[in-house]
Amino acid sequence: MRILFMHNNFPGQYRRIVDHIKDKPGIEMVAATLASNEQKFRPKRVNFKPHRDASTKIHPALHSVEKAVLMGQAAYKSLMPLQAKGYKPDVILSHSGWGSNMFLKDLFPDSKLLTYYEWYYHSRFSDGDFLRGEPYDANGQLRIRMKNTPILQDLAAMDWGQCPTQFQHSKFPDIFKDKISVLHDGVDTDYFKPDPDAKVTIGDQTFTAEDEVITYVARGMEPYRGFPQFIETVAKLQKMRPKLQVVVLGNDRVAYGAERPDGKTWKEWALEEFKPDMSRLHFLGLQPLKAFRTLMQISSAHVYLTVPFVLSWSMLEAMSTGALIVGSDTDPVKELITDGENGVLVPFKEPGAIAEKLNHILENRKDYTELKKAAREHIVAKYSVKDLLPQYWQLIESVANGSQI
Repeated sequence: MRILFMHNNFPGQYRRIVDHIKDKPGIEMVAATLASNEQKFRPKRVNFKPHRDASTKIHPALHSVEKAVLMGQAAYKSLMPLQAKGYKPDVILSHSGWGSNMFLKDLFPDSKLLTYYEWYYHSRFSDGDFLRGEPYDANGQLRIRMKNTPILQDLAAMDWGQCPTQFQHSKFPDIFKDKISVLHDGVDTDYFKPDPDAKVTIGDQTFTAEDEVITYVARGMEPYRGFPQFIETVAKLQKMRPKLQVVVLGNDRVAYGAERPDGKTWKEWALEEFKPDMSRLHFLGLQPLKAFRTLMQISSAHVYLTVPFVLSWSMLEAMSTGALIVGSDTDPVKELITDGENGVLVPFKEPGAIAEKLNHILENRKDYTELKKAAREHIVAKYSVKDLLPQYWQLIESVANGSQI
């Protein structure tokens, strides 16, 4: 079977399925990705790069559309030499949203297209207006609707779709939902598991599960993942807990949402605004998976805050290590966490309440042991790669041979 992967940052969500099928007989894999992608991987690589940036002289709502078209054009052109030599994939596994998929069916009309969907944008009852606390104006509504243009093109072209969670699936138009399977990428529960002997060394300090360590992990530091609320929480909690240590993994950038108009990063602003004790607050940047795993193994409580948006892998991986999740009471988190059963839910916009809950947890840590066990059990039962990868491969085969369609 010939499989073409299309992902701007390959392998991304396809890392585990590539490992799962790489030694299967008769599998030929090609991966198209951005030329700027520095990751190394096994499949044959095809690079693409848009030949220019989207114009700033068009209607603002069309900026994201032109950017997607340029991305799709670059991806199309990069694959033309292969197509000219007779290459035709049996199935294309593509990640929707950037536009790189938009013209694949024009280049390979007879290939089956299985598209991975993360998000469909809405201006009401969704991520953006949750943060704003008020509806978007007309221009904002128009801009957000137009962000769905490349996604709609992908939905129209796909033979089948995949979405990782029920919440994310619920955001897509009803007319497409029946052709999108809810199937998570899965968690390596053999790798992400508890270790009571784990230690984390930061500078001249070494921490274990016996210490009071609150953790926070995200790709960036922005309101979408509750970073300002977290720093305010930390500042309040430090005054209650003189032995508290806080460890943050992530880069000082915006991964989702908007940057600050004053030019400051959200980290700079939050530290100036809430003035936490920096001697007990450790920013370690992005770290390898092993370092993340060890941190989760010693964590007293792992704070995961998010607006109603795409759920992070890190929360599931933290659950698998047996970390106690203190998560926002928003829909993506509530799909996995039941308050008082396998984690703790807190109000996203109330740092004071979050701090009080964390203080109670740290004061009564033994009371939460069963919740940590239940969190891991839930991931092992529902999200283990051992169970999900065979299902994923079955889906790929069925789309490739047309039986799923």
